[in-house]
Amino acid sequence: MLYYAVIFLVIALAAGILGFTGVAGAAVGIAKILFIVFLVLFLVSFVYSRRGRH
Repeated sequence: MLYYAVIFLVIALAAGILGFTGVAGAAVGIAKILFIVFLVLFLVSFVYSRRGRH
């Protein structure tokens, strides 16, 4: 999932350089959402892996 967030960020950067501000804004929004979802899933899996060992 982090891979897709990075891909959308690269798309946003390329679109921003080329002047497609609408596409760049949408890609940045998607990248932010995917990154937040990735962080939440990472933290949940980290917490559950710590609880399972005790």
